[in-house]
Amino acid sequence: MKSKVVISIIVSFLFLSGAQAQERNALYKWRKGIVKNEFIYDKAPFPSCHSATIAETPTGLVYAFFGGTHERHPDVEIYVSRQENGKWLTPVSAANGIQEDGKRLPTWNPVLYQIPNGDLMLFYKVGPKPSEWWGMLKRSKDGGKTWSAAEKLPEGYLGPVKNKPVLLSNGNLICPTSTEGNGWNIHFEITSDFGKTWRKVGPVGRGEDNINAIQPSVLDHGNGKLQILARTRNWAIAESWSYDNGETWTPLKKTTLPNNNSGTDAVTMKNGKHVLVYNHVLPPKDNPKGARTPLNVAVSKDGVNWNAVLILEDSPISQYSYPAVIQTSDGLLHFAYTWRREKMKHVVVDPKKLKARPIKNGVWPSVKGYTLPTLETYKAEEE
Repeated sequence: MKSKVVISIIVSFLFLSGAQAQERNALYKWRKGIVKNEFIYDKAPFPSCHSATIAETPTGLVYAFFGGTHERHPDVEIYVSRQENGKWLTPVSAANGIQEDGKRLPTWNPVLYQIPNGDLMLFYKVGPKPSEWWGMLKRSKDGGKTWSAAEKLPEGYLGPVKNKPVLLSNGNLICPTSTEGNGWNIHFEITSDFGKTWRKVGPVGRGEDNINAIQPSVLDHGNGKLQILARTRNWAIAESWSYDNGETWTPLKKTTLPNNNSGTDAVTMKNGKHVLVYNHVLPPKDNPKGARTPLNVAVSKDGVNWNAVLILEDSPISQYSYPAVIQTSDGLLHFAYTWRREKMKHVVVDPKKLKARPIKNGVWPSVKGYTLPTLETYKAEEE
């Protein structure tokens, strides 16, 4: 009798191991093209971290994020790590929220931008919460080694709220931004002299569905045609279009891609194709907030029809969120994102090795042995 039980256990174990191996092999099909997968650091003096940004400078890659006891805690600071000889240096504090009267406030959402043949800009926010924060800016002349004194942006200006600015063909630097005080609204802050003077465009109309959207990213289709993709409370990524280099914008409209009320990012590659990194998660009907896992990458030629190409993370242990993506001068894609609020991740991808599978009706395509988890698989996030 005992021998039968032992045999049964062994058979069950082998079956499960085989099924898990099959799933891992199937998931590998979604990770072709990855050439490097690494953490920015192993240990840090802070327990929590979030909100990645990355930039290529003449002296190498620079990565920034915020870290502290937890989001909204007054001790949260902006940390910067530089890459030297292919390795990330220990993150160091580059900005904090200490005020002139000694009061301390949390910092938020850093955004790096390298001016062509110029300074590295570090935008960030300071304030007790997103509806009350304000925009700050520091500059570095040595690729992030040292930083200028913090300068507050003009009253009412935030700088890019999460995703990188885009330098347009007319010389304007367009910063995609948004506010959360009176509902969620998207607008743009434009500078023609890299932050010396500013003007605003927007807000973008909410459209027929009264879309609440924040944290847009800008795609450049050429000849003055721009597109934004944004986070929403409406169960879908939203888009808007401009045909005059960002001076006017169409009302917001839902795309066919789901959104879990979490941040996304996008970039236009040198070949004109567009890359989007996001959580391909459709929340339940009664709650627009969904799990921040898995973390997906899609590619499009026109910004409308998207193809699935990568799954950067897939685990019931959430969260993998607030991503950033850039293409460096060598043509490689670099993804930066929060890993479980415990560490910050960096993944390098060769876009030439990606295999595209059409996303039809907003459904991530399946491959043999692997299907993207459904909304019932993971619980919704609270933050």
